[in-house]
Amino acid sequence: MTPPSLSLRIDRIRDRVTGLLDRFRRRRTWRDRFPALDEALEGSSRFGFAAIGFVYLSVGVLMLASAIGMRGEAVDPHGVLYVLAQQPFGRLWLILIGAGLWAFVGWRVLQAVFDVDHEGSRLKGVAVRLAQATSGLAYALLASGMFELLDEVGPSMNAEQLAENQDKAATLLGLPFGGAMLVGIGLAIGAVGVGNIVMGVVNDFTATLVCSKTVCRWVLPLARVGYVARGLAYLPLALFVGLAGWRTESSRIETFGTALQALERQPGGPLMLGLTAAGLIAFGAFAFVEARFRRIRAPDTLDPR
Repeated sequence: MTPPSLSLRIDRIRDRVTGLLDRFRRRRTWRDRFPALDEALEGSSRFGFAAIGFVYLSVGVLMLASAIGMRGEAVDPHGVLYVLAQQPFGRLWLILIGAGLWAFVGWRVLQAVFDVDHEGSRLKGVAVRLAQATSGLAYALLASGMFELLDEVGPSMNAEQLAENQDKAATLLGLPFGGAMLVGIGLAIGAVGVGNIVMGVVNDFTATLVCSKTVCRWVLPLARVGYVARGLAYLPLALFVGLAGWRTESSRIETFGTALQALERQPGGPLMLGLTAAGLIAFGAFAFVEARFRRIRAPDTLDPR
């Protein structure tokens, strides 16, 4: 028989070994300290929605200020760069927004390539995923432009962007069927605008939200007004691009912001610009709602199949 003192020592040693093993099992490796892939993708996507919301809220507020005479000209998402860069920590804001836009591009990739919204591979699903891919490309261009212009932001930025667009149009018009191609681009921009308007009227935006019926009932008008306003904002630019191709005059090309300025100069223009601005503010607000309540089914593994 084992002496009591020896048995007690063995029990203490066993308890210590068991305790050490438990502590070792509970220790997190360096990999465990990072979130799982699906959690990281979901957090990144929500950050992207928040960045989209900030951009459109900024555009809407500055556009509204232009409509009521508090500032000189309307702006587009690129024009927000100059305004934000003049604020305290402006360049830091631009870097954060650019990172958020790239995060939103990543969300579009998840939708278009990995079909996280389960749209399927039938004709309607493929059309939706193509639209998501096109949207992702547009935001990728905006995000890359933000980082490229960090060292170039200045008062002449809008004029430089306008001149660059006109140079590109002149190059395109110099090609065979260049005018027809420019008309096609104008029609494509118009189709995007009309598509947004149709979405604003017919889509049930609350279907992708995880929120109470009360919250969904309040945010649905934000989405409808926002999408319709964003669609209407594309139409002046589509008109100018189409006319430039039809009349083969690159000087008729405008930027998004200068097209809205041209709209402002028309009879009733400030009122139309103000209503568009209010709608874009609603669109930005709804993007923040999506950042909080959007149903995001991030995949555990990045496998397109």
